[in-house]
Amino acid sequence: MIKILSQIIKLSPDRRKLYFLLKKITGSFPSDIEVYELSLVHKSAMIKKPDGEIINNERLEFLGDAILGAVVAQELYNKYPNVNEGFLTKTRSKIVNRAFLNETALKLGIKNIISSQSKIALEKTNIMGDALEALIGAIFVDKGYQACRTFITRKILIPYVNLNEITKLDTNFKSMLIEWGQKFKHDIQFITDEIPDNCEHAPVFVSSVEIDNKVFGRGEGTSKKESQQNAAMEALQNVSLRKEDLT
Repeated sequence: MIKILSQIIKLSPDRRKLYFLLKKITGSFPSDIEVYELSLVHKSAMIKKPDGEIINNERLEFLGDAILGAVVAQELYNKYPNVNEGFLTKTRSKIVNRAFLNETALKLGIKNIISSQSKIALEKTNIMGDALEALIGAIFVDKGYQACRTFITRKILIPYVNLNEITKLDTNFKSMLIEWGQKFKHDIQFITDEIPDNCEHAPVFVSSVEIDNKVFGRGEGTSKKESQQNAAMEALQNVSLRKEDLT
């Protein structure tokens, strides 16, 4: 405790505020505040050092994604000792999908501490989910695997994952829409445009979904895949409301 108090006293007011927010989110005090700060820097707000090095949270996101997948795999392996690999793989993919991670990051309060210059509202992007993975990476660098597992199980899986429900959940909206079109013989087309950014920020992708040559959904995102998923989600909501437009 004395060591923690000594660290707190040395921090600037802004860092001290972040320090306590991280304690609230992760459940433990950071030892290396800098790696946590880095985990919250989205590529749209990347820092460029004098030597040309680009700093953002993508490397930590990569690491956190691997750790999250490993922890979830371990939990499922222990919980379902008699099921096959296909079931475990499919269930894990439903837990670590972008929609779930974005929603969980919002509930944890990560939105309030992300450094981003995205032109799209954070709730409509994967930025929060990416930051959550990067935060997991930071915990691993700072405290190791067991601390990561504790954070993931206590702060993510136990409060937010209902395995009975999630095993039935399908959040691949594009796949769902295509399957619906094939079943009811409707032509589905995705049209995506990229809006370039000349300020070194992430580009914006805008997609629309046409069903029988009529637009049923639009979506934006920081990737082509994300924008198409958002457009497909809106289209699925509209197909039941616009039956008269379907030939």
